[in-house]
Amino acid sequence: MATKIVGIVGSYRRGHIIDSAVSAVLDGAAAAGAETEKIYLVDAHIEFCDNCRSCTQQQQVEADRGRCVHHDDMESILGRLDAADAIVLGSPINFFTVTAVTKRFVERLVAFAYWPWSAKVPRFRRKTRNKKAVIVTSSAAPGFVGRVLMPNALGVLKAAAQCLGATVVKKLYFGMAATEADQKLSAKALAKARRAGKMLV
Repeated sequence: MATKIVGIVGSYRRGHIIDSAVSAVLDGAAAAGAETEKIYLVDAHIEFCDNCRSCTQQQQVEADRGRCVHHDDMESILGRLDAADAIVLGSPINFFTVTAVTKRFVERLVAFAYWPWSAKVPRFRRKTRNKKAVIVTSSAAPGFVGRVLMPNALGVLKAAAQCLGATVVKKLYFGMAATEADQKLSAKALAKARRAGKMLV
């Protein structure tokens, strides 16, 4: 059976840096024999987490997560990620962190924690991380500057991957991503992303 890989695009712009990078990662994985799927968060109906913590109170749950009170596309997305062998998470950096649509998705991952009101700290429901992940981000700053001054995006994406039961095997950071209106990834950057995709298979 082919390796199943799901990519999450947290960018507002189709065909631009993050979308192209996630596609290249998936292309690399497909070339190595994987079955791939890409989800655009801007196309999904995902309600904001309102911190009711209903999902975190449920002790016995299926699929390692509590059930959210919202009835939207999140359950379907999480089901597809649960069924995947590996994941790709991508978001550009907006104001020092991931985009709002990505953050909305990430905040809903609190369902993977068991946190009764009597407990001081939450406990992750997943006991193992049996998936692989590649995380992707970009910024207008040069890559080495962005990694130092704006590390939050990669940290958020890494934490999200861990909630989803994955270990990050590659972090991709593309700097100088706003030098022109319709900027494209270089051939070198695309090749790097494709190599990362092969690591997931």
